[in-house]
Amino acid sequence: MKCYNRFLLTLSLLLFCCYILADETVSNSIPTKNEVGAAALPASILPVDETPFKMNRLLRPKFPDRQVIISTDDLSEDGKITPTINNKIADLSKKGGGTVVVPSGNWLSGRITLKSNINLLLEEGATIVFSDDIDDYQPAVFTRHEGIEVMGAGAFIYANGAKNIALSGNGVIMGPPMDSPMRSLPNGNSVVENDIPYSTPVVQRICDGYEGRTFYRPKAFSPINCKNVLVEGVTFERSLLWNVNPVYCENVIIRGITVNSVDVPSGDGIDISSCKNVLIEYSSLSCGDDCFTLKSGRCEDGLRVNKPTENILIRYCLAVGGHGGITCGSETAGGIKNVYLHDCVFDNTRNGFRFKTRRNRGGTTENILYENVRIINMREAFTWDLLGTPEYMGELARRFPPLDITPLTPTVKDITIRNFIVESTDRLLSINGIPEIPCANVLLENGNVKTNEIIRTLNDADGITLRNMTVQATNNHIKIDDSRNVIFDNITFYVPQNALDLDMKGEKTANIIIRNNNNDEDIICKGGINKLK
Repeated sequence: MKCYNRFLLTLSLLLFCCYILADETVSNSIPTKNEVGAAALPASILPVDETPFKMNRLLRPKFPDRQVIISTDDLSEDGKITPTINNKIADLSKKGGGTVVVPSGNWLSGRITLKSNINLLLEEGATIVFSDDIDDYQPAVFTRHEGIEVMGAGAFIYANGAKNIALSGNGVIMGPPMDSPMRSLPNGNSVVENDIPYSTPVVQRICDGYEGRTFYRPKAFSPINCKNVLVEGVTFERSLLWNVNPVYCENVIIRGITVNSVDVPSGDGIDISSCKNVLIEYSSLSCGDDCFTLKSGRCEDGLRVNKPTENILIRYCLAVGGHGGITCGSETAGGIKNVYLHDCVFDNTRNGFRFKTRRNRGGTTENILYENVRIINMREAFTWDLLGTPEYMGELARRFPPLDITPLTPTVKDITIRNFIVESTDRLLSINGIPEIPCANVLLENGNVKTNEIIRTLNDADGITLRNMTVQATNNHIKIDDSRNVIFDNITFYVPQNALDLDMKGEKTANIIIRNNNNDEDIICKGGINKLK
């Protein structure tokens, strides 16, 4: 009771103090929707201010002053530009490079393959509609499907081992019609790591759709093993799968693109997979799955490749609709590190900041900084989903009993999210961690929040700090389970009954601290278990 009474006293001081944090803890410079996204794209790439990690200067690729233009004379008998455009790309690359122009009009194509020193420019009014015939994505090429290396369709626009390439202009990349039979093809029999045996050599992992073999639907744009890549200005519509997915690439600039894939299952916007030195700016994504996504390989295959996603800068971007505004995972085997996102707006996405991994995904997600973000109308602002569901993960999704730590046990740590406005959300925060390696060292600071729930669950975490925030909530319940070193530092709560309903359990729950503006602190149930009702 002594612990409980001290808690009530401290909470009363917090609730009734007249210290108002809104204008002092959250920067007035947090952008609104009309200040970010593709509509606000400046003509040139703005200088990169200081980043919290060392990052090479990224320069726009330059191309020789040679140009070839696609015309109706280039159509094959079946009405496609595929053979001609690929031949012109290859010929121009052999001459040293240049620009292949797709003029205004509707063009039908199968897979297009970019080569070194080629800029594929879609003029305004140009739309390339990609085929729904699996024959148009043959032969199978080296690619990565959901974090596993395979020989498959690749992408509508594909490249392997190219240097200095671009997909640019104000045209449209469009998938086949929404009633296309290709959309109903099964995405494997189960999760991809079960469909593709790890012991099978990559060259034998053929997923071409022939003779009963799996056909993994092509992505929209996916270069692999490329350097100096630019994607600028293009709009991506009704994809079959992920939209922009650089894999094993270095020095990538993605700016001013628009993605519309809200009705596409697994219709991710931008998926960065095991890439280094990436700038994403002034892009607008409306997606059928995650919007801005960072990945690095899956399970044993991802550990074998062992290539991290690192040095990622995302700025002045807009997400409207989708599962996550910015998501790390769930493919994390190679590690995700050195990520800086600032001055973005997430509106009507299911989650705002989302961290995903699974017990068999491996890798470490660390050194993440997000700041100056506006969150509007979503289910949950901050989400750590590290176990998944039994439907896909089976027994691995169970919290207990804790499992042995192996190279496939993932780690999530060292994350800072600061200077944010949450205009409306159902829940502020949930962490569903892994008991054998708790989610660690998370700081949320300087925020104004309007929410229904505050914290639905805080499981298996160590070192979670919420600092300098104003939280208005319609529900006062907070559940903490097997989490320790949780600090509420200078938080003003506006909640029903002017009191928090803390539900704490678990043998490892310890050091739950509430600290007011005078640095007085109350340690709740230090080293023990106490359920407050």
